Amino acid sequence: MKTLNNHIILYDADCPMCKLYTNQFVKSGMLGADGRAPYQQMPETVCPYVDRQRAVNEIALVNTQTGEVEYGVKSLFKVIGNSFPVFGKLFTFQPFVWLMGKAYGFVSYNRRVIAPSAADNHNTIDPSFSLKHRIAYLISTWLMTGFILTHYAYLLTAFVPLGNAWREYAICGGQILFQGIIVNFYERKKRWDYLGNMMTISFAGALLLTPLILVAHFFRIWPVVYPLYFMAVAGLMFLEHIRRTKLMKLGWLLTISWVIYRILILLLILNLI
Repeated sequence: MKTLNNHIILYDADCPMCKLYTNQFVKSGMLGADGRAPYQQMPETVCPYVDRQRAVNEIALVNTQTGEVEYGVKSLFKVIGNSFPVFGKLFTFQPFVWLMGKAYGFVSYNRRVIAPSAADNHNTIDPSFSLKHRIAYLISTWLMTGFILTHYAYLLTAFVPLGNAWREYAICGGQILFQGIIVNFYERKKRWDYLGNMMTISFAGALLLTPLILVAHFFRIWPVVYPLYFMAVAGLMFLEHIRRTKLMKLGWLLTISWVIYRILILLLILNLI
């Protein structure tokens, strides 16, 4: 594998995803042994060439010989394309570059709510907040979570009445509104970060349900397994909600309201209220 020498990629030390894939670049030999550094500890030799705020939002790749800097998806394309020239034409195909740029921005601007770090360093420049990317994230996770839950609902019909085609979408969207109102009064400045984290939890829970949906297409399973597995996943989501609200220093109110909403919805579905 061909190594891209004389280049340093600047990653976010507070982003688990960024640390993971840049470390793989070095381990696999795509970058040299000194080919990565956190932008929080940017080497002095590259400082004059880098737009610090842009490097926070879009990972920067610096040519230490020429001072040339690539940002965002183009920096990743340069590293990958150097090791795998077969992708060269694809990485210069403008519609593909545009599409991947949008996908990269979607993940990059939401990375702190996708994978928060317990060691966030607030003494450095934080990623810029993009309302359009956050709203896009909330909508996409809402729709995907609703889609998965709609399919899982068919597995629970022995215990829970099956609703209409939009019930799970309404429940998931309703929680965004319910929690959004509460966090808006409780800690207005953190409302978008909280909602992003909450929907990451919901989507992660839905993904954990997906394997059982797939298995149910091929094998007959004792029906009681489905609600038991659902409750186990809900328990993990509850623990993750506690962990993330602690990281955001939001206390217990939002976790309590998160649980209350789910209990009320269950009681409504069972026609108990």
